[in-house]
Amino acid sequence: MRELAIVRDGAMWIRDGSIHAVGSRRDIERSLPSGAQVLDAGGRIVLPGFVDAHTHTVFAGNRADEFEERAAGATYQEIAAHGGGIRATVERTRKAGEAELLAAARRYRDWFLRGGTTTIEAKSGYGLSLESELKILRVIRQLEQDGRARYVSTFLGAHEVPDEYRGRRDEYVDLVIHEMLPRVREERLAEYCDVFCEPSVFPVAQARRILEAARSSGFGLRLHADQLASGGGAQLAAELGAASADHLEQASAEGLQALQRAGVQPVLLPASVYNLGSNRYPAARQMIELGLGVVLATDFNPGSSPTASMPMVLSLACTHMRLTPAEAVTAATINAAYSLKRGHEIGSLEPGKFADFAIHDCDDYRELPYFFGRDTALAVYVNGSPVHLRDSHL
Repeated sequence: MRELAIVRDGAMWIRDGSIHAVGSRRDIERSLPSGAQVLDAGGRIVLPGFVDAHTHTVFAGNRADEFEERAAGATYQEIAAHGGGIRATVERTRKAGEAELLAAARRYRDWFLRGGTTTIEAKSGYGLSLESELKILRVIRQLEQDGRARYVSTFLGAHEVPDEYRGRRDEYVDLVIHEMLPRVREERLAEYCDVFCEPSVFPVAQARRILEAARSSGFGLRLHADQLASGGGAQLAAELGAASADHLEQASAEGLQALQRAGVQPVLLPASVYNLGSNRYPAARQMIELGLGVVLATDFNPGSSPTASMPMVLSLACTHMRLTPAEAVTAATINAAYSLKRGHEIGSLEPGKFADFAIHDCDDYRELPYFFGRDTALAVYVNGSPVHLRDSHL
């Protein structure tokens, strides 16, 4: 994870939306056909587009009021207990139409692009009813069709138990399995299925039921695991061969070893830990020492992590989880791409891959986490075409 294969005074030859060659500037310039358009990055760093492997990017409204409550001393759990949290966003999202949700999600997409992110894993989970979950997933499909960023869609109907099923969690699990999953599959609206596996939300037994049904229907598996309590989520992800186990703030040593044996990638979300005022960050160094392919993501959502800035996440990873800058870059690019089964297409600047890249306002990649709190991308390209230009000279 510390070997970035830096090409100094390097260049890329892009043809038909893909990377044709990468090498020294001198060698690439010698190979270019006459009439080729040349873009000079001015000695700045050029990186693969960040791959954000865990977001909740489609929702209505925001929860700035809850942020103020937490600043005054209320905990996330206390706010949720009196109707806030996920349930508050569910209420607003159910009332919103697709056009309203799409307009908001496009605004957030531009935030991702300004930080250099070109691929976004996007979860549903703020509908918690058949039609509202389908509505969110259709919005994600429209975002993908826009072509300004890549989207990977994940069905998260088991994000919380909705109010109308309070005290009847098993019945809601049946709804997810027998009504939601079949429709999502029928309309081809999601590639993955995720579950918020926590003792207080969906314990292991119920999470297993949903994920096994999803796997039998052809969905890949992801899992919110061991965020609030060490409840066996990591072991379940390993047992089922999930693509990723996400959060892991409370994961046990046994859970991490199970992930390593099963080849499950951990997706770490330090921005949510920071924003909730917690000091319990995932044991990233232990995971790396075990040989796990650690991933960093924003967890962009209206409650616990309202940030789309991957550079900020890199900074948090370095300062609070002791990743080196190189490890953080790897975790947010190629490792993240592999966690989404797209390592052959994106995540690094190699011949044959899509030309998804960003020119950052830095002379050294270590500046990305060092100068924290700013969006660094001057220009962002997807399939070799500009989708964000902050500097008119690029």
